[in-house]
Amino acid sequence: MKKVIITDQAPAVIGPYNQAVEVNGTLYISGQIPVNPQTSKIVDGDVTAQAEQVFKNIEAVLVAAGYAFTDVVKSTVFLADMSLFQSLNEVYKKYYTSNFPARTTIAVKGLPLGALVEIETIAVK
Repeated sequence: MKKVIITDQAPAVIGPYNQAVEVNGTLYISGQIPVNPQTSKIVDGDVTAQAEQVFKNIEAVLVAAGYAFTDVVKSTVFLADMSLFQSLNEVYKKYYTSNFPARTTIAVKGLPLGALVEIETIAVK
């Protein structure tokens, strides 16, 4: 059965989709960009500051659904430029310290609202 996950602790969606959907013990989190949910604006700063906000948003959705970072099995990272890869990794390893999820990192031409990073996440119980 499909269960929609919505929390006000993560940014509201900006299109026809949900923050996350859970099906049969698997949580699919839509791509999170560095929007502060209180201001609905992209956080100021470099990719490090933006990645920190993205992970706060992911954590809010995980918690709302009853999951944790240890349940994450796959991340897809979208970067505005691959030169940001190492800085992103420094933030990434704060949230994933062992038993790392599978991951794909892709450089893209543009991200919503001019973000430098977007991350979609899959977690399994």
